[in-house]
Amino acid sequence: MVRKLEYSIQEKDNGKKIGLFLKEKGYSTTIINSLKKTRYGIQKNKVHAYVNEVLQVGDNLRICIEEQGEQESAVPLICNLEVLYEDEDLLVVSKPHNMPIHPSINNYHNTLANAVTYYLKQKGESCVFRCINRLDRDTTGATIIAKHALSASILSDQVKERNIHRTYVALVEGHTKEQGTVDLPIGRKEGSIIERMVDVDNGKRAVTHYHRMDAIMVKDKKVSLTKLKLETGRTHQIRVHMSHVGHPLLGDFLYNEECRLMERQALHSAELEFIHPISGVAIKITAPLPEDMKQVLMTGIVL
Repeated sequence: MVRKLEYSIQEKDNGKKIGLFLKEKGYSTTIINSLKKTRYGIQKNKVHAYVNEVLQVGDNLRICIEEQGEQESAVPLICNLEVLYEDEDLLVVSKPHNMPIHPSINNYHNTLANAVTYYLKQKGESCVFRCINRLDRDTTGATIIAKHALSASILSDQVKERNIHRTYVALVEGHTKEQGTVDLPIGRKEGSIIERMVDVDNGKRAVTHYHRMDAIMVKDKKVSLTKLKLETGRTHQIRVHMSHVGHPLLGDFLYNEECRLMERQALHSAELEFIHPISGVAIKITAPLPEDMKQVLMTGIVL
């Protein structure tokens, strides 16, 4: 993968060293060190340049991000990916259910990494698989993949700074309040490497805002179609919080063993809002509701 970027130096950057300029653009120390070792990695006015050189108004700075000898992240998996957005810097897809993000000891093939590898290979492209917002195996919806190290670095910083705003849609048991906020810390459940729980004493702060969009009856069971926004990103946050307040997700066999209205937890990453890592333009991505959740809504009686 090769990504070439050009910058025309403006007055505000006059007198800055190249290294500082690049850091302010989001280049990590690791990326800058890699550029220094890459042929044509850093050029000023079409001439090889060093990071301690000073920039002047009107200079043209060319950057070539090249990942030589990269290994494909996974064996290609033939899969009809639903692409929501794509350019030279990132790819946003709607992840299907029953698909983990990364290969593991028990699952080398049926992962999003495998599917993305196949998709890019069909286009004659390849990149190291870098997923920015990880979803549980059975959670569907909008997922960002960075196509190179710079976009990955900048987007990862946005995650840390909570500047990637995520909206989920879930089907939960019972009729929730019209809206509410769950502000309860979450920690690992003792004796389990997977399950989480509300842990007031040792957990990390977690905040979930929810809004009921619809109330229906499905097979004599009250169900709410709920929109949720996260302030934090703890493992299983929505699943744990909604279960704790008495509205567990349909099909969530880990936190709602009795419910069989769906074959997986009814949780969907419906919307992502973030700043494009290279252009700086605000991006809003929407992922349509998956068919299994639509079917539940279609069979329900609106109240």
